[in-house]
Amino acid sequence: MDILIVDGYNVIGAWPELRELMNRDLSAARDRLIEKMAEYQAYSGMRVIIVFDAQYVKGTEKKFKSYNIEIIFTRNKETADERIEKLAISLSNIKTQIHVATSDYTEQWAIFGQGALRKSSRELLIEMNSIENGIDKKIKNIQEKQPVSKIPLSKEMAEIFEKWRRGKQ
Repeated sequence: MDILIVDGYNVIGAWPELRELMNRDLSAARDRLIEKMAEYQAYSGMRVIIVFDAQYVKGTEKKFKSYNIEIIFTRNKETADERIEKLAISLSNIKTQIHVATSDYTEQWAIFGQGALRKSSRELLIEMNSIENGIDKKIKNIQEKQPVSKIPLSKEMAEIFEKWRRGKQ
């Protein structure tokens, strides 16, 4: 199994869309990163863990899942880099390949020493854009292959039938 550990704030700061969003609303930028990593996980089959520094969210350490992504907020006075290194050590085994997404050069060398593979934030962005394009193409193919109704229906009637089909009133 492959595991991708993401240095959350590092990636947010490196991706133009997320950096712009962070300047207005840090929470929204975190949520958007989580959504994108959920798409990444679903498409790639990799397990994804996102680590955020406690410096932006005061309080005790928090772990939770959202969109089936494990999200970790570090303890006070613990950096994301420290937690990522600990995770790389604890999750590493013969059947697991750890990948770490960060553009922090020092962190890249530290995790490389733990046997993990590094992926820069820019490389992850390029890969994410490729995945999104692949998803768009699949959706377009599915939409083009949908059978055409033999009975001409107005858009309103088609929406009503679709609601019935899905069990919504």
